[in-house]
Amino acid sequence: MTESIITTGDARLDHLAAQLNEGFGAFGGSLRAEYGELTLDLAAERLLEACQTLRDDGSLAFEQLIDLCAVDYAAYGLSEWATTDASHFGFGRGVDRDLELETDGPERFAVVYHLLSLRHNRRLRLTIRAGGQQPVVPSVTPIWSVADWFEREAFDLFGILFDGHPDLRRILSDYGFVGHPFRKDFPLSGQVAMRYDPEQGRVIYEPVEIEPRVLVPKVIRDDSRYLGDDHPAVTGAKDASNA
Repeated sequence: MTESIITTGDARLDHLAAQLNEGFGAFGGSLRAEYGELTLDLAAERLLEACQTLRDDGSLAFEQLIDLCAVDYAAYGLSEWATTDASHFGFGRGVDRDLELETDGPERFAVVYHLLSLRHNRRLRLTIRAGGQQPVVPSVTPIWSVADWFEREAFDLFGILFDGHPDLRRILSDYGFVGHPFRKDFPLSGQVAMRYDPEQGRVIYEPVEIEPRVLVPKVIRDDSRYLGDDHPAVTGAKDASNA
């Protein structure tokens, strides 16, 4: 880890940043401060070793995993969702069906761990990256057993495999569900339709009959075009034009 002076305005987090810079140099990765919080980015192969240290080292004592979630960065940074400058490009950018997403990049997915130290009353965000159509990361259930259902959710929604998980299966969608709905390349209308058939007394799957469509992101503009006629900015403009 490259040593750098990180300040958050919180003495406890500044002390934690100094500890991580000193004690986690051998783990590689990087430490950053954003929005008054610390984020430690690590390679997936160092995850378990790092988590074990973060939990068991008394000066760190991150004994609780608050949350585990995932992010798909396949379309990250593309201008089609940059709504601030929408007037420069028109509304067609949000429905570009020829847009090709990078779906096999080695860092397409991020797995994010939110840790809490009750002893020292401070928090830490830990992130690792994985890629490919079947990304695999180590399971942290041997360190924090609460990760069990969190990892099952990330598997169900993003298709991330957690090596060493004791019971990795879907938790929100049906067992016969096709695909992973939080992936950016998952069709908005889904892969199949599901309904209960009273005659057969079971749930059945059928081809999707919904016409696929893409909604353009809402654009919030900093002008008066959406204000009512009685708004002072509108009436003032009318008075000026009639003068």
